[in-house]
Amino acid sequence: MNNHPKRTSSSKTRKNRKIFGQWLFFIVMALFALLIVRFAYIGIFKDVKNVNLKSRAEQLYTQKRTITAKRGTIYDSSGQAIAEDTSTYSIYAVVDHSQKSASGKPLYVTNKQKTATVLAKYLSISKAKALKTLTPSKSNTYQVEFGTAGANISVATKQAIQKEHLTGINFVSSPAREYPNETFASQIIGIAQAQTSKKTGKTSLVGQMGIELAFNKQLTGTNGVRKVKQDTSGYQIADSTQTPKKAKNGDNIYTTFDNKLQTLLESQMSSAESGSKATSMNAIVMNAKTGAIVAATQRPTFNADTKVGLSKVWRNTLIEDTYEPGSTMKVFTIAAAINSSNFNPNAYYNSGTYQIGGGKVTDWNPTGWGAITYRQGFERSSNVAMAHLENIMGGTTWKKYLKKFGFLSSTNSGLANEASGSSPFKGALEQANTAFGQGITVTAMQMMQGFTAIANNGKMLKPYFIDKIVDPNTNKVVTKNHKKVVGTPITKKTSKLVRKYMQDVVYGKNGTGSKYKISGYRIAGKTGTAQIGSSSGYESGSSSYVYSFVGMAPAKNPKYIMYITLKKPQNTTKSAEEYMAVVFKSVMKQALDQAKAANQKQIGVVTMPNLVGENITAAQQALTKKSLQVTVIGNQTKVTAQSIAAKKKVMNNNRIFLTTGGTTTMPDMTDWSQAQVNQFVKLTGLKLSSSGSGFVNKQSIKSGSKISAGQAITVKYHQK
Repeated sequence: MNNHPKRTSSSKTRKNRKIFGQWLFFIVMALFALLIVRFAYIGIFKDVKNVNLKSRAEQLYTQKRTITAKRGTIYDSSGQAIAEDTSTYSIYAVVDHSQKSASGKPLYVTNKQKTATVLAKYLSISKAKALKTLTPSKSNTYQVEFGTAGANISVATKQAIQKEHLTGINFVSSPAREYPNETFASQIIGIAQAQTSKKTGKTSLVGQMGIELAFNKQLTGTNGVRKVKQDTSGYQIADSTQTPKKAKNGDNIYTTFDNKLQTLLESQMSSAESGSKATSMNAIVMNAKTGAIVAATQRPTFNADTKVGLSKVWRNTLIEDTYEPGSTMKVFTIAAAINSSNFNPNAYYNSGTYQIGGGKVTDWNPTGWGAITYRQGFERSSNVAMAHLENIMGGTTWKKYLKKFGFLSSTNSGLANEASGSSPFKGALEQANTAFGQGITVTAMQMMQGFTAIANNGKMLKPYFIDKIVDPNTNKVVTKNHKKVVGTPITKKTSKLVRKYMQDVVYGKNGTGSKYKISGYRIAGKTGTAQIGSSSGYESGSSSYVYSFVGMAPAKNPKYIMYITLKKPQNTTKSAEEYMAVVFKSVMKQALDQAKAANQKQIGVVTMPNLVGENITAAQQALTKKSLQVTVIGNQTKVTAQSIAAKKKVMNNNRIFLTTGGTTTMPDMTDWSQAQVNQFVKLTGLKLSSSGSGFVNKQSIKSGSKISAGQAITVKYHQK
């Protein structure tokens, strides 16, 4: 009887276990069913908690690579690049012996003697210093650098070093801007420098001054994006590259600068600055018929390529600096008097001094020349004559003409920080002073704008230095500048009379501008000398003046206007006029001679063909037929590269470089421009030293000699 309870208990236990097992089975099956449903949902809809798994997977195994857009190129009027993109490199050497490849090959410098020898050959560093750098005192040093000698290395130098097959030598690329003409309207063209974004960490070129700054938005392109799929090991999957967004290169800017005139102007201005030791100088040459600036520069200036001198002249004095112009303002005074019927060239006045407004106006010759005519007064540059004319016109009329000629307001050149000039214009004496260029401040560009009315038969033209802006992605012209009349302050008759009286200044027996005569051409001109104002009055001293000259030629129907200023010459062994006259005569004659030659035989514009892959002999013949000069770099039979891209417009007589590879021999560079020499050196990797300015007359490597990258060459320039 005692065994029955035990069986009952055991039976109950088995029954409970069976029920529990059934429930467990159903729970597991239910969970399994839920998992199947969930996985099916994920498999079909690719979504977990609003996260798209497909997109997430693509992100994990797809790498985005930036396609860097090219910054727009700035060209001169003939289509030669004066600012273009390039890359510079910094070099470093790995000296840590633990650095090896997967196959065990050393990734560090294994032969320090050879490496030091090669670096000394191509960089500005001695072998001893290179060797010392490669042997650091700390044993755990990973890599070493070579200071300024190892920075800003050109592509050609980098390639030459790589050909030496040195282990442990590496390069880091940086975007850079190249200015092959070096000192070439530097403040107007401006500079662009590499800047690294704090947000993205990416480095790009940004305009800092001049056209580079003012047109930074147009010059800056838009980067593209390329997507590349990778496997789990990080290797690219074949045929997986996609380019969903193409890079859009920046717009190209074509300026109005004439390469030959600008190069000559830079050279002559440097000579005048060196000889006179002036604190500053300005010069502008303009096409009188269109308003296009064909050459312009200032002193001090800087080398845009090397940045030498940049820290001292971070401003464009042609538009940012105001000054009292002195007697060149008399051109506008006499024009206003004639146009308002207040000028009688044969009427007399007493020169020397003139009491007005409680003060006194004095001629540069205080004793004067007695009673002379107003025409003689203009020829002799009499301040008293101009003060009388202002008084006859009346202050209201004179100020109206000042505004008509564009003074007291900006010319809106398009560059940053352009000044407007000013004048208190209060009181009879102060108003009279403005008639001979004191008591009023102007910019050099305002003066040029006003002079166009005198040269262009009364029509005043807006100065401009941008010819056109072109989208390189479509080859469409985005902006095109033309001759623009911004006012008609005087009549055609008045302008002709003013030019007639300006010829008296140059050719009259008492004229102040006789030094500015040019053989074969008639010049209409006006000299100027102005005191320099300061917070405590006018500066004293024999050289405390701004000297100036404006010339128009040919006088009867001017093609060009040139305006030059020279401030505070420290060397007075020669007069300021002598220094300025050399600059004016050489540049203006060159401009007029070019214009005459162009009229006799129109200089053509040709389209550059695509010669890559062509036989070199056939390529040379094709370019010669287009009146282009050709220099071949290499001795192979096929063209591998050309210095001007296909479909680009170039002027006749331009020099084109064709690269073939192989052995390179030195050409005869006689009469080459600085830009052409710089381009050749860049393409061949030569190390250039130069002196003088203008065009080549001496070279240290004889023509026909074999040359190689890293070889030094000295070139001397002179003026033709």
